[in-house]
Amino acid sequence: MKLQTTVLAALAACFVPHALAATTPALRGVIALPTAAAIPKLCEQGIAQARTRIEQIKAVPLDRVNAKTVLHAWNALDMGLQDIGGPIGLLSETSPDPEVRKAAEACDLLLSALPNEYLQSEALFQRVKALKTTDPVDAMARQSILDDFEERGVNLPTAKRDRAKAIFERLDKLAQDFSRNVRDTKTKLAFSEAQLQGVLPAALTGRAKDEQGNYLFGLDYPEFDAIMNNVQVEATRKAFWTAFQQRGGTENLGLLQEAVTLRLELAQLMGETNFADWTIKRRMAGTAANVTRFLDDVQGKVEALERKELDELRAEKVANTGDKDAVLKRWDVSFYQQRLKKLRYSVDQSAVRAQFPTDPTIDWMMQVTSKLYGVHFKANKSLPVWQADVRGYDVFDTASGQYLSSFYLDLFPRDGKYKHAAAFPVRGVSAVGGRTPISVLVTNFNREGFDQNELETLFHEFGHIMHGVLSKTRYVLNAGTGVKRDFVEAPSQMFEEWSRRPETLVMFAQVCPTCKPIDPKLMERMNASRAFGKGIQYARQRLYAAWDMSLHTPKVVDAMQTWAELEGKTPLGYEAGTMVPAGFGHVMGGYQAGYYGYMWSEVLALDMRSAFGNNVMDTRLGTRYRKLILESGGQRAPSELVEAFLQRKPSSEAFFREISGK
Repeated sequence: MKLQTTVLAALAACFVPHALAATTPALRGVIALPTAAAIPKLCEQGIAQARTRIEQIKAVPLDRVNAKTVLHAWNALDMGLQDIGGPIGLLSETSPDPEVRKAAEACDLLLSALPNEYLQSEALFQRVKALKTTDPVDAMARQSILDDFEERGVNLPTAKRDRAKAIFERLDKLAQDFSRNVRDTKTKLAFSEAQLQGVLPAALTGRAKDEQGNYLFGLDYPEFDAIMNNVQVEATRKAFWTAFQQRGGTENLGLLQEAVTLRLELAQLMGETNFADWTIKRRMAGTAANVTRFLDDVQGKVEALERKELDELRAEKVANTGDKDAVLKRWDVSFYQQRLKKLRYSVDQSAVRAQFPTDPTIDWMMQVTSKLYGVHFKANKSLPVWQADVRGYDVFDTASGQYLSSFYLDLFPRDGKYKHAAAFPVRGVSAVGGRTPISVLVTNFNREGFDQNELETLFHEFGHIMHGVLSKTRYVLNAGTGVKRDFVEAPSQMFEEWSRRPETLVMFAQVCPTCKPIDPKLMERMNASRAFGKGIQYARQRLYAAWDMSLHTPKVVDAMQTWAELEGKTPLGYEAGTMVPAGFGHVMGGYQAGYYGYMWSEVLALDMRSAFGNNVMDTRLGTRYRKLILESGGQRAPSELVEAFLQRKPSSEAFFREISGK
């Protein structure tokens, strides 16, 4: 623990003033918040101390290799690097100070380059390879590390090894630049009041205007929803939608194209013909061919339903505009879906938002989670935060009162902040390291409350948070969401159901007796309305996944051209001038040749959810799920965990019912 303590002590000395209250960051949920000026030195110190640990592992005689000298030492190395890398990665995406973001990005690249170096060390590789163990958790950790060595090219000849290292480092830089270009988008669109006909008054209250008195809209999700779901004027929707689909711009298209080219070269260096097979062999799917068959199955289930739903939306556009020749366009889909749901199911998203105000909804979600998993959340206002809106919480086991972990909520949009919704695993748990976890929820929600989609997203992302903070793994490399990429979404997808069930909704009044009572009829209509749009939703998911796979074949293809061709074959076609790939961060930030994983993991998520039947608040099952799935992290195979929880082989039946709107 010496490295961890030393690094954190250095961080504490350079905190911004409000962070000084914490004196034991290694023990509780404190995130280091160094200033921009302090980051370079801290980064240098952390890397130097990591190198010292690496040399110590290399020096272990082969006849003294055991779990303590190798796996425990490796775990200490991981923890020390994560003590810097976790906060730095978070600050690079969320700090309101552009200088902090810039310094954090520079450090992040240095930290990400280090594994490219030590995972090519033959001496280090030999120590891990020489380890003999019959303990299944140790065996899983050992194999994971060996896989990492192989992935970085430890077995390659020197020249190829050097080239692989250079590619990895360049890919890290490309991903960082791509993310920044989306995050720092400053586009503002100006619309007159007449052009915003139908927008809800709350979306205009306090909104900045230009010199002509037009309202200014950026490209954050609350603004997207305000316009695309409500504005009657098609030209306004088209202008906003087109700008939204151009985030990242041509610069990001160039970054993506370079990444695709480098990935193929990397796979070929490693002896594979394509990047998809090289990547997927370590995942549940196993091969690109298995993914392709899965995506074909999805298409077969949703193709007819998508066309039927689009026909219904077009009919609604005809009725609304009085133009019998009206053509449904991509900027019409959200608007007419909301309109049709309002007419058909009497679901008005402004009424939903009023039903779920921000703070009571957060409290309700936590109460639901607490009861289900046998934990207790307590707000901790002494935790340092990087922006005034951010909230910190500690997690305790209800039965024992033991402190388990901490998490933070960073819920609302601001300039320079990560633009999507994600859970950042800032610090992973480790039983042998005496280490408790921290996760951070980063979203861009409307401050006024949650509509139906936001409510589902809230529970989804909080499912990731629980995976992180309730994990009890031996080693940090297996902590929380450190699972196979095509399983990582399963716990969060499963938890979406808890946002809409009568068993959970009845608890809302307990949390907020002064709030407007939950309208059971509205919830019934909301649940009924979920069935409409499934064909559109999953056809789009399949398109994203198929495009992702098409980028990682034995031949380099043009990413933008391939997107235009694939989208052009869909019922609504491709709109000239748009560039969805330029803002599609998943293919640059961890889901490359892996976007299929959202649907692959949902197969398991919906199957696990089915185990709860008509009572999602079955605490007996909740406890079993916590112990088997959440606490186990990645130290057992996902298929083994799911089968143990279900007490049977997994089935895809629930998934195909869901995607076909049944």
